[in-house]
Amino acid sequence: MKALFSQKNFPDTYDSLESIFNNTYNGIAILTLDGDWIKVNDSVCELFGYTRLELFNMNIEHIIFREDLGVHQIKYERLLQGKINRYRVRQRYFHKDGSIIWVLISVSLIANADGSPGQMIWQFSDITNRKLNQDKLKLMLSVVREQNERLTAFAEIITHNLRSHSGNLSTIEGFLAEEFPWLKDNENFTLLNHAIGNLAETVSHLTEVAKIKQVEACEVQKLNLYDYVEKAIYTVAAFAKNTKTVIKNEVDEDLLIKGIPAYLDSIILNFLTNAIKYRHEDRVAEVKLSSAEEGNYIILKIEDNGQGIDLEKYGKKLFQMYKTFHLNKDAIGVGLFITKNHIESMGGKVKVCSEVDVGTTFSIYFKAHKKTCLE
Repeated sequence: MKALFSQKNFPDTYDSLESIFNNTYNGIAILTLDGDWIKVNDSVCELFGYTRLELFNMNIEHIIFREDLGVHQIKYERLLQGKINRYRVRQRYFHKDGSIIWVLISVSLIANADGSPGQMIWQFSDITNRKLNQDKLKLMLSVVREQNERLTAFAEIITHNLRSHSGNLSTIEGFLAEEFPWLKDNENFTLLNHAIGNLAETVSHLTEVAKIKQVEACEVQKLNLYDYVEKAIYTVAAFAKNTKTVIKNEVDEDLLIKGIPAYLDSIILNFLTNAIKYRHEDRVAEVKLSSAEEGNYIILKIEDNGQGIDLEKYGKKLFQMYKTFHLNKDAIGVGLFITKNHIESMGGKVKVCSEVDVGTTFSIYFKAHKKTCLE
């Protein structure tokens, strides 16, 4: 077999293959089944920092990072047994300068004339930078996760303490009003009363925000979107009737999403009440709820013909806390902030299209629940 493909019989082909072997960007080597080098290209020498002669005088195991010596074992045995044709592993090596490099290795066999395993072809790709970047990302994510946990704990402590102090102030205010009735006509006491009320409201908002967290998989339930829309419409029925708002539920009755019941209730209810609250006074208010499917998402669209929002002016602030965009005296700018966080905590997202004096459409993307054969 060697003679058949010798340089003498096929000089051009041999030279061409030799050139390809030596000039390939990735490292290529031929080794014995025991791990001794037979042939290596220039890229292997560059990768490990050794000359060909130095490599030929050492077994490959001499430069493998000690903890990675056994990573080939199971796959290598399956390769020799003919159960697989090739395999890939990641492995650390010592460069000649003492540094550690990460290498992705592809291994295949060269068979003898009788079909038995003869030699191995190893292909090396340097993935050191990629691995270092992955490790940095993991470290950053770990730090972020730890910081989030600390912030969550801090927020819970702060809101608990603020609730206590706010409650104490309200109680003291009540005692003072009972003991000194004339204080009710005192301007400063009136200001104090409003300040305590505003503090209580702010604490209430912060408490709701502090409750928001990433939903664990075990907490998620399959929920019928149509049923929750119907329940929300029933909840706002009196508000809709008093404002002569027409609400249409065109959501598909069979769509199931992954979510938290309390979050889904809150999300739909907030968008519905906003659509009614910011209706246009010059026309009959209409709100239409519909659905669509897109990839792994179920989309709930809530479309109104209300006042609309100037997205060029307010688009980036739309879901920020304490941001309002209309002159409604009841607007405090908390609802959309909490709603967006509820949506994202369940793995979803929200998009908005709006035109002033025309109306607004919110598209809420929920993770779809895929039915199994048993359902």
